Amino acid sequence: MKFKPQMLFLKNTLFILLLTFILFPQSAFSQTTDSTANPINKKKFKTILAAELVAYSATMIGLNQLWYANYEREAFHFFDDDAEWNQMDKIGHFGSAYYLGYMQIKILKSCGYTSKKSMLLGGSTGFIFLTSVEILDGFSHGWGASPGDVIANTAGYVFLVAQELAWKEQRIMLKFSMTPSPYAKYRPDILGKNFQEQLLKDYNAQTYWLSLNVGSFMKSHPQFPKWLNVAVGYGADGMISAEADKSGNLNQSFSRSRQFYLSLDLDLHRIKTKKIWLNTLLQTVGFIKIPFPTLEYNTDKGFDFHPLMF
Repeated sequence: MKFKPQMLFLKNTLFILLLTFILFPQSAFSQTTDSTANPINKKKFKTILAAELVAYSATMIGLNQLWYANYEREAFHFFDDDAEWNQMDKIGHFGSAYYLGYMQIKILKSCGYTSKKSMLLGGSTGFIFLTSVEILDGFSHGWGASPGDVIANTAGYVFLVAQELAWKEQRIMLKFSMTPSPYAKYRPDILGKNFQEQLLKDYNAQTYWLSLNVGSFMKSHPQFPKWLNVAVGYGADGMISAEADKSGNLNQSFSRSRQFYLSLDLDLHRIKTKKIWLNTLLQTVGFIKIPFPTLEYNTDKGFDFHPLMF
């Protein structure tokens, strides 16, 4: 039973987002270009690359020492966890690969690279990072490399690159939102003891969204708001264990269900201001789904309407 991947989407996404925002708050997204006429800022590129390599190395060493060192090493092996957590962990892998690659493309464009070169150099960042973690899993007795995780990582990379090839932009973004669930108190060791841990661990509290920018498909109607999106979401409920029949010695039993959502959203990446720091902030938190009225379909309870869903 693998619990570690619960944290992958936010942890790995924030890895690059916070690094970029803290180290380069005034310049990371100040310039994006598709023109080969603009010179490449090699100094900026080398500085960012060096910082990311240091952070990547520190992350991998830290994972190895703080997590995997607690488990015996064995020959590389696979572990099938496709049936766990109603596949919420797989969407987390998809999102991590997508968003880490997306942010790296934006960073390379800010250094003066063309869309094509940015995509080739940066688009695979998330896939490479997650593959490294999967390799560590494969040599650990406590885990095992997951074929489903690898497929999800690949799908996130393909989803990113396909849009860059088709449109030279991301018209369908992957977003994240969270509302605390009532289930964490039953398994605080697995689902989190406080809000911070539940934000990362509790799949019942998490929702993943595909947020489609309508205006980007309506070039002939420039009056349509460029920042307004339509979003479809997926979540799950009633999970206090990875699988329905593995809740341990608990007396509690909940009906596991899937949740599908339809809502509106804002594309913060398309909102431009005169303040560079504010533009950078909007880019950094752009993966968060903005609260809006939402229609829900629950496979156990049917339809429901939320006046404002976070």
